[in-house]
Amino acid sequence: MLKKLQLLAALLFFAYPVFSQTIVSTDPENRKAILEEFTGINCQFCPQGHAIANAIKDNNPDDFFVINIHQGGFSTPGAGQPDFRTPFGNAIVNQSYSGGGFGYPSGTVNRQNFPGREMTAPGTTAMSRSFWTVSSNETIAQASYVNVGVEAEIDINTRELTVHVEAYYTGNSPQATNKLNVALLQNNTLGPQSGGNMGNNYVHMHRLVHLLTGQWGVDINTTTSGSFVDETFTYTIPANYNGVPVDFFEAELELVVFITETQQNIVSGNGVFSTYTGLANANDIRINEISEIMDQCNNVIAPTIKVQNIGSNNTTALTIEYSVNGGAAQTYEWEGQLNSVSSQTIELPEIEFDLQANNTLVVTLPNDDDNSNNEMTLEFDEAVESHYELDLTIQTDNWGSEVRWNIKNGEGQTITQGGPYGNNQTINVPTITLTDDCYTFNLIDTFGDGGGPVTLQDTNGLVIFSTNGNYGSGESENFSTTGNPLGVNDNNTLVALIYPNPTTGILNIQTESNLDITIFDITGKLIFNASNVTNGGHIDLSALNSGLYLVKMNDGNNESTQKLIIK
Repeated sequence: MLKKLQLLAALLFFAYPVFSQTIVSTDPENRKAILEEFTGINCQFCPQGHAIANAIKDNNPDDFFVINIHQGGFSTPGAGQPDFRTPFGNAIVNQSYSGGGFGYPSGTVNRQNFPGREMTAPGTTAMSRSFWTVSSNETIAQASYVNVGVEAEIDINTRELTVHVEAYYTGNSPQATNKLNVALLQNNTLGPQSGGNMGNNYVHMHRLVHLLTGQWGVDINTTTSGSFVDETFTYTIPANYNGVPVDFFEAELELVVFITETQQNIVSGNGVFSTYTGLANANDIRINEISEIMDQCNNVIAPTIKVQNIGSNNTTALTIEYSVNGGAAQTYEWEGQLNSVSSQTIELPEIEFDLQANNTLVVTLPNDDDNSNNEMTLEFDEAVESHYELDLTIQTDNWGSEVRWNIKNGEGQTITQGGPYGNNQTINVPTITLTDDCYTFNLIDTFGDGGGPVTLQDTNGLVIFSTNGNYGSGESENFSTTGNPLGVNDNNTLVALIYPNPTTGILNIQTESNLDITIFDITGKLIFNASNVTNGGHIDLSALNSGLYLVKMNDGNNESTQKLIIK
């Protein structure tokens, strides 16, 4: 049940000591941008819209807010699928466009018309995703005549949400009556998505579940300069919406509030994540996730973990211990801001370990009020070892121009690459010859919707990577190669140095004895040789293309092969 309480006096205001007394600025501010994004669970291109919205948020963290509204045919659940729709979506979408041709994902920025950007008829507000960024940036740059502040709290035992909103008018509204809207959003809901290459494990964010103020908000009747609005709303959050559970520790519930002039034209707004009371422990950090680690051919990894504060106290420091295969534990002292019930993704520093066929990473947090959630493990394997000669076959779809690929060595340098290609073609890339090393094959689709089948295998038929085409924006695979007669010898007795490396063309030689020098490209083709090169000698390779080369040096008794990069 929704109860609206208007605070008319300072004395009554003090009845809510949990909240600040003034949360809104009285100085003129620019508008906040509110993107209402129309989406669904069976929407091939909606993940691209979500990525665009996330990028806008990253660039404008305090000035941009997104509300994902599941509506229309793409949101209609099939057998066994969750229903993310709300009673409010149809009306919001229907007022944003006119006529046919309405596609998904689409959205409105502040329910405002941007001439020339309409998805349908002139004067409407729905736009395709290509216009969200420019429209949001324009909105944020405009002055606002009203500022909005919000804070929210949930009692985890009673499930009661209390939302406190303040608004201050720094100018006059052209409308005698404005409307205040409070939207409740749920984050981190795993569910299906036909796009994004995540199957049923797509993470749905900023999902509208309820409008505390009804379809079009509650009236604000004082809209002149100097007017101050102070409203508090309470709402009991159900255990689920349409059968989709609301787990407070997983959901990270979010509030977005905004003021409209009518049902259209959002003047400005604000957003906040709810805080919580009634938690079982004061100090309790748990590990929620360790990010997947690809098969490895190096003995160094940099794990990424996600931790969550499920205690009532905020945390600014955290000790993290981790080890691989029972080896020596490494300790990382994290510092930051981890508020109650909020989560944080942490990339740990690299740790060395003895690589085995099957490997186990163990991450542990220090003792706190609940030690049952302080440790997590992750298994990962050794990468496949292949022959040094590889065959790559790419079948493109109707959008071959979106396909790219590259192979990078253990230092992250691109050894070879290809794409874009034509449509509906089979590309048999000429045999790729590599030195003995650790590599990463990266397959990329610039549009994010995958393409046709792709297979990378060695000339002995060992499959390194294979996909049926459902690779979204891209996939990667680690592998190592062996058997190249030009393999780099790191355990040689020849004392010689080539520098600088990388070089732009001029290579200096430091040696204790005269050398015969031969240089090969990565296919094994001889491209340079010189005899009796003395200490302090120079070799001019400026005519060669940028890339990786192998320099073989021989003094008559010992031999060494070293990698050389020409920039």
